[in-house]
Amino acid sequence: MISEKLKQISIEAERDLAEQFAELEKICFENTERILHYFKENRVSDTMFAGTTGYGYDDIGRDALDKVYADVFGAESAFVRHTIPNGTTALSIGLFGLLRPNDVMLSVTNAPYDTLCEVIGINGANGDGSLADFGVQYDQVDFIEDKIDYEGIEKKLNEYGERVKVVFIQRSKGYLNRPTLTIDEIGKICDFVHARSKAYVVVDNCYGEFCESREPCHVGADMIIGSLIKNPGGGIAESGGYIAGTKRAVELASYRLTSVGTGCEVGASLGQNRNLFKGFFLAPHVVMQAKKTAHFASYVYEKLGFEVFPKYNEFRSDIIQTIKFGYPEGLIKFCQGIQSASPVDSYVTPMPWAMPGYQDEVIMAAGAFTQGSSIELSADGPIRPPYTAFFQGSLTYESGKIAILTSAQLLLGENNA
Repeated sequence: MISEKLKQISIEAERDLAEQFAELEKICFENTERILHYFKENRVSDTMFAGTTGYGYDDIGRDALDKVYADVFGAESAFVRHTIPNGTTALSIGLFGLLRPNDVMLSVTNAPYDTLCEVIGINGANGDGSLADFGVQYDQVDFIEDKIDYEGIEKKLNEYGERVKVVFIQRSKGYLNRPTLTIDEIGKICDFVHARSKAYVVVDNCYGEFCESREPCHVGADMIIGSLIKNPGGGIAESGGYIAGTKRAVELASYRLTSVGTGCEVGASLGQNRNLFKGFFLAPHVVMQAKKTAHFASYVYEKLGFEVFPKYNEFRSDIIQTIKFGYPEGLIKFCQGIQSASPVDSYVTPMPWAMPGYQDEVIMAAGAFTQGSSIELSADGPIRPPYTAFFQGSLTYESGKIAILTSAQLLLGENNA
């Protein structure tokens, strides 16, 4: 049972969050309206839910879904495939599609997420098949006091010249304690880069879809990439990823997805179209539930004396809420509390372990219907200072609220008094 102290904080939170919740509902309405418009525009029908096999030629559902994604995300072209297992794979497809030997990939938002570092080969060529092994050079421009360093970007663009083929933006914070980029900020970077180079601006859009009423392609991004077991899958898609952007950029990526010449023309949907369409339709609402939960988490944990980011009353452009504990036991107990309030595997006690692709041991709470789904209730963090929890998702605000209060009670060691 939840203690009276936490119940009172919960009441205060919902009273003080009324303005933020109203804004989230407005964004949800705008995104739902746009999705519904393009479902109708592309004449989505029941016949599109039938699956294809083998080569998957003439899969009208698959092709319509690609078009819906492109239209909703403000892109010229897109592909959506249930066979892409995670965001890292989708990013690999996009980057290998665009980059060639002697090209430079320039990240302008600090280092990318841990799992992408091995794909890039940040530590150098080692024969594993990273971009570095294929002669692609990597460089980065770090934030200055949590702000984009435009001077640093210009310096790198001048230094490498036309060798810079990809300017990479990670919209969300990953495992870094830095702000998530807003769509306006991404648009400013796109304009800045395009005015000074011919590079593709590629955005890792994971955790950010439908958090605002526009997406990065609406403001000039050449390619955006994401996972369907995060925001755009709406908690319905059981696997998958997408790439959207300019026609040429998406075409090049499609040649890495399948083969040069076949691209998006092949790929059987195997009966998955219904879930992918349904998940995308539900996504704005599910994202709203996750963001409401994040605001609530921020309020509760700040009241309990922990450092949180963003603050409960601040605008947010992704679904991630960070809580800094400062000691490993705090992070571990928080994740264990979230797991114990999950609908699946609530009896499991997560512990830190050496996950593939990560530099440190990581603890993950993920009592999800779909393994690894980040739009469902989850929390994780690397076991390294400052021992920050990265909390995200929740298919319903109500279940997210229960999980936050449960985790707080476990952390504080309180009983129902």
